[in-house]
Amino acid sequence: MKLDSQRHLFDIPDDITYLNCGYMSPLMHAVRDAGVVGLTRKCHPWMISPRDFYTGSDALRDAFASLVHAEPEDIAIEPSASYGMSTAAKNLPLSKGQSVIVVEDQFPSHVYPWRERAKEVGAEVRTLKRPMDDDWNETVLAAIDSTTAVLAIPQCHWTDGGLFDLERLSSVCREKGIGLALDVTQSAGAYPIDVRTIKPDFMTAATYKWLMGPYSLGLLYVSKRWQEEGRPIEHNWIHRKNSENFARLVDYEDEYESGAVRFDVGERSNFALVPAAEAGIRQILEWGVENVAETLSGLTETIAERARALGLDSVPADKRASHYLGLKMDGGLPADLLAKLAARRVYVSVRGASIRVTPNVFNDARDADRLLAALEEVL
Repeated sequence: MKLDSQRHLFDIPDDITYLNCGYMSPLMHAVRDAGVVGLTRKCHPWMISPRDFYTGSDALRDAFASLVHAEPEDIAIEPSASYGMSTAAKNLPLSKGQSVIVVEDQFPSHVYPWRERAKEVGAEVRTLKRPMDDDWNETVLAAIDSTTAVLAIPQCHWTDGGLFDLERLSSVCREKGIGLALDVTQSAGAYPIDVRTIKPDFMTAATYKWLMGPYSLGLLYVSKRWQEEGRPIEHNWIHRKNSENFARLVDYEDEYESGAVRFDVGERSNFALVPAAEAGIRQILEWGVENVAETLSGLTETIAERARALGLDSVPADKRASHYLGLKMDGGLPADLLAKLAARRVYVSVRGASIRVTPNVFNDARDADRLLAALEEVL
């Protein structure tokens, strides 16, 4: 089902065309309000009970778990996607002579942890070149060999939306004993994700893009195996057994709480960010991720089709995520393109060689018209 414009839920002036959710989403009124209420609680700290350090984070776990078809105990709370990916790099087996597969122009926070880990053990990070036919799946499958220990990829490429068939690729990983680490920051909330069929080892997402939440917060799905034997990258009090008993925290515990909680960041009980993030995800659940994806598919395909007349090409619809569009021009893009578009109150990004157009449910056909009219003027 396609959704009507949800612009009324946001503080976006009528003359602004914001097609840049891949950069960061605007906050909905409800998300802002949840954050303000949470922040204001600390004005009266005597009203914050020990139990409050758990209820908010438990609710956020539950919301994200519903979104990706996991269980709440599978979810850890992180400060960023890079923290989650660093957790994956610390835990997934990698030895001298083995390799980690990443793809060309992958987001750096999903590359640097693997470079560091590879240096430590004498392994290699192999970067796959962008396929000429935009088919990342065949490129990845052809690259997997006897040295491959980890496949570290997104669900869709952050520059142009190139899509990875995670169910197909994960099946091969399981068959060959290859670890699977996913960064779904650019898809969670706008494109369906089901960990029951994908079965990643680790899957991380920042909340400030398609999850409609605040900056400086992330979520990490952890498979059952690593919940039992995984090593966190920091050691704090709240992910240990019996941490609810504040009076006896000096009775130090070596045992972790059950589930993915062992990977939680310290001070995970952020009274402003956690309720704001939950409010954003709850609204997405109300819309339905499939409905969001269908709505944005129509909008991106309309823009792609009309942009061809301006000499702008994009990844075909069957090889990119439905909410994502990268427009490319022979000869490259003008250096002042974004400034000229901003002067016309139109906001997109340039990533790599692409004009990255990433709408959300606050956009409609009028925004497409404004974008294309502005592009026609400045190109």
